[in-house]
Amino acid sequence: MGFWTLFEVATMPILQVLLISVLGAFMATNYCNLLTADARRSLNKIVFIVFTPSLMFASLAKTVTFEDIVSWWFMPVNIGIVFLIGGILGWILVKLLKPEPHLEGLVIATCSAGNLGNLLLIVVPAICNEDGSPFRYSGTCSTTGLSYASFSMALGGFFIWTYTYHLIRVSGITLRAMEVAAIYTDSKIPNKDLESNEETSLLKGEDHDQMDVAVQSMKSIDADTESQALSSVYEKPGTFWDRVASILHQIVEELLAPPTIAAIIGFVFGATPWLKGLIIGSSAPLRVIQDSIKLLGDGTIPCITLILGGNLTQGLRSSRIKPLVLLGIICVRYMILPVIGIGVIKVAGDLGLLPTDPLFKYVLMVQFTLPPAMNIGTMTQLFDVGQEECSVIFLWTYLVAALALTVWSTVYMYILS
Repeated sequence: MGFWTLFEVATMPILQVLLISVLGAFMATNYCNLLTADARRSLNKIVFIVFTPSLMFASLAKTVTFEDIVSWWFMPVNIGIVFLIGGILGWILVKLLKPEPHLEGLVIATCSAGNLGNLLLIVVPAICNEDGSPFRYSGTCSTTGLSYASFSMALGGFFIWTYTYHLIRVSGITLRAMEVAAIYTDSKIPNKDLESNEETSLLKGEDHDQMDVAVQSMKSIDADTESQALSSVYEKPGTFWDRVASILHQIVEELLAPPTIAAIIGFVFGATPWLKGLIIGSSAPLRVIQDSIKLLGDGTIPCITLILGGNLTQGLRSSRIKPLVLLGIICVRYMILPVIGIGVIKVAGDLGLLPTDPLFKYVLMVQFTLPPAMNIGTMTQLFDVGQEECSVIFLWTYLVAALALTVWSTVYMYILS
């Protein structure tokens, strides 16, 4: 496969994301006024509660079997390594470049969580169908590649909606705490007006009422986010067991997120033949349920991309992401992680931990090279933190991804051929 042919294959999914983002940006302008901030927030709730869980369940229940889970056991390990190393590199980036506190989680998330779903679903089958592809060894390449990509998407979603969800959720709590602390500090500033008297002091007492109104007006999808922010400012640290109970409570809450529940149920249906037979297949008695869920899941990626495009219109004007931080994220995703990925897959192959299929190894390598996960945008909108900065990060990382995916895919296929 030639370089330019591969470049075209790698560019197509990126162009799709960019074109739909441009449409979302246009819909959010004053001229069109269709995708307003409130509309984006409402649409995002639907994506979080309905569309994303449907996509997770439909992909897992259909493509994953118990035998696949056993034979492809290294893929979840590989994704875990990507998240671990990416998270460490993102943490180092945060310590060195010091972005604003409420953006630290976003930086770590974009360094660790890659787009393990829709990009692979497009790139891998397309490479199989190209003349000269080193993986076009049989007529099952596209089918096998689609299974690998679907399994990757499902596993990636599980990691994203636990680990990454926690990062963005904490960032939202941090931002609320900063806002509450700023309002509380402003209310404590003494009145230095030389002409003030008792009457004006009494009138100034309205500031406390304004502070209460401001705190109550803070918007968040999570009802307890504001109370957690207030607690982080005013509460004294509890005992060791109180902290352990709090951590366990947070873990349970994150595991109860709709996409995570859908992933767990999807794994159960995919790994249990009689359950799978109820809804999967042309002769399944309840196949209409799977078809309906898949139809809902198909709306996930377009809606997420439209929301990102809508946020981008404001992000280009008001984003507070430092250029060096943005450059650091790009370097982590497209320079450091791919090199580490080659080493990890080579060592795992030498130790006999991988199947002999070179396409499987190729998918594992590409997992180290992908742009940030689209669902990060859903989470920033969900917790009302860093939406503009997230859109700017996505714009530049996805622009660079077109070239980076092409170059690294060429290197990977050369290694595996």
